[in-house]
Amino acid sequence: MSNNLTKREIVLDIYKKTAFPQKQVVETVQLTLDIIQNALAAGRNVELRNFGVLEVQVRKSRVGRNPNKPEREVVIPRRAVVKFKSGKTLKQQLKKLDLDALKLVGTEAAD
Repeated sequence: MSNNLTKREIVLDIYKKTAFPQKQVVETVQLTLDIIQNALAAGRNVELRNFGVLEVQVRKSRVGRNPNKPEREVVIPRRAVVKFKSGKTLKQQLKKLDLDALKLVGTEAAD
């Protein structure tokens, strides 16, 4: 069983808590994700107060190694990446997280 939250689960949760038709919820969730994606692709940061900030950052070019052929160096080009910084409310909720239970879930996924 996956511990990941999926878009489908988000849609179903909103559907159950509102009187909106499921099709409308799907469209709204997708529109929201599209707007966030387009903003990030344009180099804009996305601030969702109390939840967090999605920041576009530029990673410098660097030399790496292919694990299958460690003798060969590979140039990893400069690129844009998205970093997430959690907001105040999310940070407070994470402090209450049972880390031992979380560790077990992560271990099961690696097996």
